[in-house]
Parts: sequence; C-alpha cells; structure tokens
Amino acid sequence: MGLVREGARVGAWAVGGVVGLALLYVVGVFAFGGAGWITAPFRGEAERREGTVGSGEFRQTTYEEFFDLCEAAQNAEGTIEALREERENASETRTTQIDQSITALKATRIESVNAYNSKAAQEHRAPFRDKDLPYRLDAGDERTTCTD
Repeated sequence: MGLVREGARVGAWAVGGVVGLALLYVVGVFAFGGAGWITAPFRGEAERREGTVGSGEFRQTTYEEFFDLCEAAQNAEGTIEALREERENASETRTTQIDQSITALKATRIESVNAYNSKAAQEHRAPFRDKDLPYRLDAGDERTTCTD
C-alpha cells in the first residue's frame, strides 16, 4: 500500500503543479496586457468616441455648424422681410412670385431651426455649442436671436 500512497502523493503534486502553473500563466496574461481582448469592445468604443468627438476638427466644425444654422434662419427672415417690403409696390404677377418665395423661405427657415434644435439636443454635439447661442430656437418666433 505504500506504493499506492506514494503514487497518490506524486499525482497530487503533479496536479497541484499544473494548476499552479495555470494560475501563474493567467496572472501573467492579465498582468502583461494579454487580456486586452476582454476589454477590446470598451476600448474600441472609447477610441472611436475620442477619435470623433475629441478631435479638434470635429469640435471646430460642430461649433461653426451651430452658428451657420442660426445664421441660416436669420438670413431667411431677412429675405422674407425684404420680399414683404417689395410686395407692397409689386405687380400682381410679381406678388404671386413673392408669395411663393416667402412660403419657400419659411419652410427653409423651419428646416434650419429644426436642424439647430436637433443638433443642440445631441449629447455628443451639445458641448460644442457656443455659450452665447440659445439652447433652442423657436420656429414660431418672427425673429431669431443668435446670441443670448
């Protein structure tokens, strides 16, 4: 029976050694970055976000985009006002043309206001809206104010 005990003891040491080496290997993999495949989805998402939102080009473009959309709404308002003034002394044919132009400009203004509001509500763009610009524009207002 001494041989059986001796064999069991050697087998236990062999299994313990294999388990110990496996644990040492796993610890080494985690310690030296071999477990990067586990965190790859998280790191990839962060890198993608940093590559777009964090890039200077994205920030500058988004910052200017808010001004451009607000200015587009103001430009449409100015053109509508000029057409209304022209309409007072226009012929009947020209009045029809002016009315059509005003309708189209109102639609364009509403599109600009909606685009501004949509982008202002986007979590990754909102931080790049200038502090002097309004949080939202109102399509029902006669005049758009691009600074608070």
